[in-house]
Amino acid sequence: MRVISGSARGRALQAVPGMGTRPTTDKVKEAIFSMIGPYFEGGAVLDLFAGTGGLGIEALSRGMDKAVFIDKEFKSLETVRANLKTTGFEERAEVYKNDAERALKALSKREAAFELVFLDPPYRMKHGDALMMQMDELKLLAPQATVVLEYESSYAYPDRFGKFTQLRKAEYGETAVSIYTYDEETSSVPAEE
Repeated sequence: MRVISGSARGRALQAVPGMGTRPTTDKVKEAIFSMIGPYFEGGAVLDLFAGTGGLGIEALSRGMDKAVFIDKEFKSLETVRANLKTTGFEERAEVYKNDAERALKALSKREAAFELVFLDPPYRMKHGDALMMQMDELKLLAPQATVVLEYESSYAYPDRFGKFTQLRKAEYGETAVSIYTYDEETSSVPAEE
């Protein structure tokens, strides 16, 4: 695993020790960034199930200003910190040990808002859409924010729900990636006739 492009291009990233995490492959990472970027002019990124931190670090390398990394596994957080040190992004990152729902509530209290969110929960968890709705309720998303949801390709999330619209979906073997945009003005709830 490595940083594919941007200011930290080519830097090798450590994997989390053990078999508990499933890091996004370089091929999938490259595909994700070709769909959402490939480069950014600032903004904040949230890497909610950070694992190695590879997605958030790639976003920093490609121009995001700051990143928040959340994971509940101590080994993952150690790996994220090591990878931030390797890439020189320590000053632009915050790393927290927490589960996803509690982390979102804590970020909301700080009035954080993100232009880009990576959601890559363990494949056994099928609640990416519920987490996105929670982000909306807690006002954690900037207008027109992009949410990248990575999940098992045998599962399907809706094309539209709440204030989220799927822009792209791609499958890479057992991995599926959906790119959603957030529009705080609209809701897919049907209008009454």
